[in-house]
Amino acid sequence: MSEFKVAVVMGSDSDLPIMKDAIQFLEQMGISCQVYISSAHRVPHKTAQIAETAEEKGIEVIISGAGGAAHLPGVIAAFTTIPVIGVPIKTATLNGVDSLYSIVQMPPGIPVATVSINGAKNAGILAAQILALKYPVVQEKLKAFRKEMAEQVAGKDDRLQEIGVDAYLANMK
Repeated sequence: MSEFKVAVVMGSDSDLPIMKDAIQFLEQMGISCQVYISSAHRVPHKTAQIAETAEEKGIEVIISGAGGAAHLPGVIAAFTTIPVIGVPIKTATLNGVDSLYSIVQMPPGIPVATVSINGAKNAGILAAQILALKYPVVQEKLKAFRKEMAEQVAGKDDRLQEIGVDAYLANMK
């Protein structure tokens, strides 16, 4: 898949270190992204344009991260029927709970799927799962990803059983 399938939109460049987790996961799955910095409050017309033109650009899922008032995902969802996944960004004042509540409390009719605070990687995984309904190659990559995770956990348990709790903890440091 070479054309953009996912748009990743964040309210500020300070969100980029968090949102990079979604971008990297999507790239790992072979899914290209169009990445934007936009603000629901400071550049509302640009935000609306991103949402309104996404479908014609081939975008099939939008991931949007925002902190504080965190209106960006909801504003984007108001301007498109493309699925929107919101990433609440941790804030200094309320540790991201404000962002979480702002994103998760959308009114009926304008849903935003919401992941955990700073949960951009899960947003990328969810976007890939949505695309996997249409693209079998993405489905196969997701299955391989899940298998690899399971193997990692099994390996850790094998090691724990082999050396015991104290040695395992000592090796973790």
